[in-house]
Amino acid sequence: MSISNITVLMPSVLTLVGIPGLESVQCWIGIPFFAMYLVAMIGNSLLLSVIISEHSLHEPMYIFLGMLGATDIALATSITPRMLGIFWFHMPEIYFDSCLLQMWLIHTFQCIESGILLAMALDLYVAICYPLRHAAIFTHQLVTQIGTVVTLRAAILVTPCLILIKCRLKFYHTTVVSHSYCEHMAIVKLGAENVRVSKILGLFVAFTVAGFDLVFITLSYIQIFTTVFHLPQKEAKLKAFNTCIAHICVFLQFYLLAFFSFFTHRFGSHIPPYIHILFSSIYLLVPPFLNPLVYGVKTKQIRSHVVKMFSS
Repeated sequence: MSISNITVLMPSVLTLVGIPGLESVQCWIGIPFFAMYLVAMIGNSLLLSVIISEHSLHEPMYIFLGMLGATDIALATSITPRMLGIFWFHMPEIYFDSCLLQMWLIHTFQCIESGILLAMALDLYVAICYPLRHAAIFTHQLVTQIGTVVTLRAAILVTPCLILIKCRLKFYHTTVVSHSYCEHMAIVKLGAENVRVSKILGLFVAFTVAGFDLVFITLSYIQIFTTVFHLPQKEAKLKAFNTCIAHICVFLQFYLLAFFSFFTHRFGSHIPPYIHILFSSIYLLVPPFLNPLVYGVKTKQIRSHVVKMFSS
């Protein structure tokens, strides 16, 4: 219902424009996005099936990898089909409540992924720095508890952002979302009322999750490398470094892309919108696309079981 020339009262439908400025080539942009989604689905499904079927892989590191794979499948699926609908089938409309649900799913799965990366870093820290105590510390019960806490933390932190938009924002400047998916700040910026609380809450959630996880992941790797450098045997050093490389690759690509997307959305007014939105979309698909490739190639146990599966 329109109450003036410039505001809309609680719109029932929003319009996602895709990538502003690149509408004419969006059909071609959709091809690499679809390819990444396909690889992500196949790679993570294969990773999950190997970890579930092989009893020897029922260890904390591989269970966390399985959690990461399941989260990547859910994250990629919450964004890609809707995005391809815009790029290929010219279906930009989305119900307001569906948009809020997509926003909640995307940010919740991002928080879960960050928490799992922290759990993997702590697991690696204990395995390298306290190898004799690793089995006693990281029991299956603790792994289950960590998975539950990580999921609850994400849901509890992201839910207030959704409630604030739904309950406090009644008037909107426009129903057109200049994005390829429903992102928190992209929706908040549509509000014609005071959105300061929503912006502060978004910053609080981002810095609480990323800041906390990043600090402890960094401290874990500092301790890991300190221990590795003091190992007497060269073979043991190489093995430890080889284990760390896969984790560091995943850790860096996730957080570097995340911080680029986060800061350009809030402070990068001089950056063309299509660059920011293109990178934001890529940022959500790159981790699900790369994680199974990195761990499949760098983790010997998984690689050997995958080869065994296909050869049989």
